[in-house]
Amino acid sequence: MSQPAPQSSRPDLGDRVLGALLGAFVGDALALGPHWYYDLDALRRDYGPWITDYTQPRPERYHAGLRAGQSSQAGWLLELTLRSLVERGGYDEADFCRRIDEELFPRIDGTPLSGPGGYTSQSIREAWRLRVGRGLSWGEIGGYADNTEAAERALAIAVRHALRPDRLARDVGSNTALTQIDPTVMAMTVAYGCVLGQLLQGHELDESLSGRLMTLVREGQLPFHTVTSAGESAVPRGAEKPRAGVGEFASPDALLSPSNIARAARDPGVSIEPAWKVSLVYGMPCAVYHQFPAAYYLAARFRGDVENAILHAVNGGGQNQARAMLTGALCGAMGGIQAIPERWLTGLEHGAERLELARSLSRQIQAEQTGGTPPGP
Repeated sequence: MSQPAPQSSRPDLGDRVLGALLGAFVGDALALGPHWYYDLDALRRDYGPWITDYTQPRPERYHAGLRAGQSSQAGWLLELTLRSLVERGGYDEADFCRRIDEELFPRIDGTPLSGPGGYTSQSIREAWRLRVGRGLSWGEIGGYADNTEAAERALAIAVRHALRPDRLARDVGSNTALTQIDPTVMAMTVAYGCVLGQLLQGHELDESLSGRLMTLVREGQLPFHTVTSAGESAVPRGAEKPRAGVGEFASPDALLSPSNIARAARDPGVSIEPAWKVSLVYGMPCAVYHQFPAAYYLAARFRGDVENAILHAVNGGGQNQARAMLTGALCGAMGGIQAIPERWLTGLEHGAERLELARSLSRQIQAEQTGGTPPGP
């Protein structure tokens, strides 16, 4: 089993923030060309035995007409969320919704092959139909799509509020519920944000991470149900709960899985070789129960080796864009911005602007860490 590349020094909080955000942008763009190849022979035929850099989508494929280094709609939405966080100093749901109303919905038409990035996900299409087509308000348009679309944008919210697990869980849950209200999808999405937050704090994705998360549950900081020696704890409820059902998760299993997967990734008796075959083990489709486990596995196996982790995510086919994006954020949070190859940063469209946005967010987080007033952009 290959080992992660050694790191000369542990990245500081600022570098981890930049690494998580740019790792997500890079992962999304790297999978733009080879997105959604469920026939791995066709993937190898069109892009060769091993993809190592940005590629242009073929004319007959998803995202046709875009160029190498550009982003899908997931990357576009991540940037929209990041801009809102920077300009508002934290998660402001009204501002986020306004931006979707004004910047995204006028550019899509409810069909899959439309809008920024060349493809609109199911959950966004459903939200558009209810919001624009039927005039429903935000809070009434969440659907039951089981994909990772919310996590792909809300990871920026998890980064911003990584030092406040309670607010992280509340805001990621609230943002998820705008478009996806299935309880399992919400629980797994919030759990992913919680894991990312812990990595940004400097903890490892290892066998002890889930125990740390469960301690936060028992302290009332994370809204998951648990059983203690004194009996079943109440599901946390609060006056700031944004809407009925948000953040009231009946089971903590979504918090327990990451450490189990991390243990398997480091167990010499558990072999997935080469690592890209994680897509075959956990599944190639879009659903959360395929995507999150694969991202946890690759992140636990490669840790701060962003390059290898993302390349194995991309070369695994299927919904490799979500897999690469989620993996890139986790590994970037461990390895820092210095672990992302320079060719990927320079080849990413709007890379310099996104890096500056990430720096602005990092300054806000570090000001909060030291007790100061978060600066503006």
